[in-house]
Amino acid sequence: MPTDSPLDQFKSVLAGTARALSNEPELELAFSADAPAQSGRHLKVPMPGRNLPPEQVAEARGFADGFALRLRLHDAATHLKAAPKEPVARAVFDAVETARVEALGSRGYAGIADNLDHALEMKMRSDPISRARTRDEVPLSTAVQLLVRERLTGREAPAASALGLALVRDWIEDKGGADLDALALAIDDQATFAQLVGNLLQDLELTEGDLAPDESDDSGGEDEGTDSPDEDEADAGDEPGETGEGEIDARGEQREGETEEGEDSEQQEGEFEDGEGEPGDAGEEGMMPVRPNRPWSDLPPQFEYAAYTTQYDEIVAATDLCDDEELVRLRAYLDTQLSNLQGVVTKLANRLQRRLMAQQNRSWDFDQDEGLLDAARLARVVVNPMQSLSYKVEKDTEFKDTVVTLLIDNSGSMRGRPISIAAISADILARTLERVGVKTEILGFTTRAWKGGQSREKWLGEGRPPQPGRLNDVRHIVYKQADEPWRRAKKSLGLMMREGLLKENIDGEALLWAHSRLIARPEDRKILMVISDGAPVDDSTLSVNSGSYLERHLRQVIGWIESRSPVGLVAIGIGHDVTRYYSRAVTIMDVDQLAGTMIEQLAALFDLEP
Repeated sequence: MPTDSPLDQFKSVLAGTARALSNEPELELAFSADAPAQSGRHLKVPMPGRNLPPEQVAEARGFADGFALRLRLHDAATHLKAAPKEPVARAVFDAVETARVEALGSRGYAGIADNLDHALEMKMRSDPISRARTRDEVPLSTAVQLLVRERLTGREAPAASALGLALVRDWIEDKGGADLDALALAIDDQATFAQLVGNLLQDLELTEGDLAPDESDDSGGEDEGTDSPDEDEADAGDEPGETGEGEIDARGEQREGETEEGEDSEQQEGEFEDGEGEPGDAGEEGMMPVRPNRPWSDLPPQFEYAAYTTQYDEIVAATDLCDDEELVRLRAYLDTQLSNLQGVVTKLANRLQRRLMAQQNRSWDFDQDEGLLDAARLARVVVNPMQSLSYKVEKDTEFKDTVVTLLIDNSGSMRGRPISIAAISADILARTLERVGVKTEILGFTTRAWKGGQSREKWLGEGRPPQPGRLNDVRHIVYKQADEPWRRAKKSLGLMMREGLLKENIDGEALLWAHSRLIARPEDRKILMVISDGAPVDDSTLSVNSGSYLERHLRQVIGWIESRSPVGLVAIGIGHDVTRYYSRAVTIMDVDQLAGTMIEQLAALFDLEP
């Protein structure tokens, strides 16, 4: 009988340790080559190499310890009750709770503390704080979490975050130093600790008044007992920790909808085991991409953007990414969410339809010598037979043939409620526009892998040439072609619910791809609507090029389209200010506003002369 490999033995020991630490005998642990994640009692941690390098072993142990401590020391209901509604404040609140749990759990256990340090170092290497050059670029949630960790454990922040933290340390200390000092006194009491964090958030001017959400707020009492974790998931923010309660992402934060005991927890566990992307599945692809928010600066007059190789890129139909049976299942899941929003979104869609139909109203020239017989004027002929018959001729409509492309960000930070709302809104709009004769194309963009795929492997194999350019394999997805009826593309839109799909995003190239498809269309009026929740990001590319490499290219592409192309370009940012990129744009902080905003922006574009 063959003996287990060292890697299997390590996994068995790590799982046993996590069970003991979490006090959860049913806890299951698996290795993942992608993003660490937790759902219920199921953990996925980074997979070390077969020869078990010490650094990789420590990282795996750190994530396992962090997830286990969260299960044992964190109460979801208490956290949700005190959580603020403001996105940035919520990110800080979640991150500080992570610092409390890890500090409390490692107290008196030097080995656990060392393991958590290694995991934190791994997180900081991909966090925006490691690349920040100005105070505005530092994610406040990360900075506050590191300062709280210093207060609670006495351990310094990882070296990768030192420069970024220094940019905001004095400001945070000046505003909330006393609050930070007080947190150590309540580390054992989560409720009291949360109240003190509330004082800190107010002193940092992130919240006003009572932090507890209104009872009528959707993020309140519906969080427990939901059928799917994603249905009540808080909007995934751009900064680490900007998540709700529940599934823990790669940065150690949780997502809304967690139930640590009972039926829902069991359901989550079952979903976690489904490797095929079950709706609501945490998936192995849970890494939240870095969202840099860099200023307009240092943009050279001649910025050359290139991909190291396009050999592994793909443009793929949604139907080719999973089998028909799974598409039917994913579409059914989307329909269950659609039913909850059907009334509101359909009302908005009908408003858009009436607006467009008004532009297409038929008009006539009367009293013509030929054309269609004007029945309304037959009465005068009956009264006076000497009167000649009257004819009418239809005027040419001024409503131009139009095609609309919806380009949807399929990055990891869109997972959960944002991608659900985006898919639902696209579905409703496609049906609405089809009814008024406007063709609609629905596209998505992401990458094939996290942190570089075959492109990066090729670069590594060729000796790491400097300034390689884009270092990941882009994946551009066609959910619905412009000439394809909605009924044929209906199933394809369900693919957005497949969580394993959502990875990183390279916006500039996606914009060029969507634009090239639009510009080849014969319609007189062409509209491109981009739906995104942040700046372009690919850790593999940004780690070996300038930190603003992808963002510069996006600005260049947008500038060219807006100044030289006949395509009307509009963007909607979800929780992220896209007005700094696009001249015609709007930012929404609540994902539930997406459908209405899309319709209003489209209506405004239709009102403009092409």
